[in-house]
Amino acid sequence: MKEKIAARVEELLTRGEIKGFVGLRQWGEHIAPHVFTEAGELADLSLGDRIGPGDTRYSLVDLLSRMAGMFPHDTFGVLVRGCDERAVQRLMTVSRVTPLHPDRVVLVGFSCPPELAEACQCFKPWPDALEAGERTPGATAADDLSGLDPAERLAAFQADFDRCLKCFGCRDVCPVCDCRECTMETEAMVPQRELPPSQSFLMTRAVHMADRCVYCGLCEQACPAHIPLKSIYRVVADLMGCGTAAAAGRNAYAA
Repeated sequence: MKEKIAARVEELLTRGEIKGFVGLRQWGEHIAPHVFTEAGELADLSLGDRIGPGDTRYSLVDLLSRMAGMFPHDTFGVLVRGCDERAVQRLMTVSRVTPLHPDRVVLVGFSCPPELAEACQCFKPWPDALEAGERTPGATAADDLSGLDPAERLAAFQADFDRCLKCFGCRDVCPVCDCRECTMETEAMVPQRELPPSQSFLMTRAVHMADRCVYCGLCEQACPAHIPLKSIYRVVADLMGCGTAAAAGRNAYAA
């Protein structure tokens, strides 16, 4: 798949259709975000598979937004999985502060393998802008508490809330967190200087994510306390009545 992606990006760069391509580059054992501007750099292109499938992922959408803000009249390409594409679309169609514009973003997508889709419980592990790979079947979200009603499931997460270190990693890595001011840092809404923080800390974010989470799992990957944030967000979305549409979408994609 990497060769096919690299060939497409080289074509875009050579034709001058994009100023740069936001992707992942590997230097030895290290993989990090990189803006490719020359075809010769593409030999180091990575899909984020350092040891296993997708074990090295970053919020490329955030870097894309930064580049779009610095060069508002230029077009950039970006490497996307299914969740990355959902994040880009979310920012373009809903956000009022994003510098992203549909005419200045070229999506170059690839599909996640079945084992990664299952591990992430991703309902659509491939983007519409599919350049390489097959349309991997989606996975159904489930956990050990799936037999409980939403309120009971939320109560069962209490021990997870108590492990929170208040590092803000979940917020900082989120590709669709675009607020200019963060409610989680305001004394009036969330008590500060508490560790572990009160339930309102994680619950405020869960409510904020109810109708916007793209379930990429980067928050869980960044969390040093291993809190099941995606599951919490899904439960809160169900409680708020935002889960029905998402469930319908998951079923449609899985079919």
